[in-house]
Amino acid sequence: MIDDVGNNVGVIKTSEALAMANEKGLDLVVVSPDQDPPVAKILDYGKYKFETEKRAKDAKKKQHAPEVKEIKMRYKIEAHDYNVKLKNIKKFLLEGNKVKIIVMLKGREIQHTRLAFDLIDKLNKDMEGENFITEKKASMEGKNAIMILGPASAS
Repeated sequence: MIDDVGNNVGVIKTSEALAMANEKGLDLVVVSPDQDPPVAKILDYGKYKFETEKRAKDAKKKQHAPEVKEIKMRYKIEAHDYNVKLKNIKKFLLEGNKVKIIVMLKGREIQHTRLAFDLIDKLNKDMEGENFITEKKASMEGKNAIMILGPASAS
């Protein structure tokens, strides 16, 4: 058992520990039930509960759940627009997010799937030296050519 000041009292009976806690107007809380013998501590339970919830909340804030960001483009994309999309892809990957690249084909453009894959290959070539992995290779899904990239540090 550990008293309210943090001193190790040693192994004592539960009734004695409860009496000591009542005497100080505090609670007896088992902090490590899986140890043998279990470790109990004299403290204010309300304050203890508040602090543990606060620590859990802070830890949750610091976690980053990766999102899947979508970048849509056409195979006839202009050079400046392409560079903006490329910059955004790099930014998303640096933030730890996955990026789903979609090259849309409309109407009769479906006959030019080769041009969509050429654009994806160009994008891969321009991304060389960046820290990423290809999670899903380029493939056709309906009228769209799709590829998914992920940050290399997440794997």
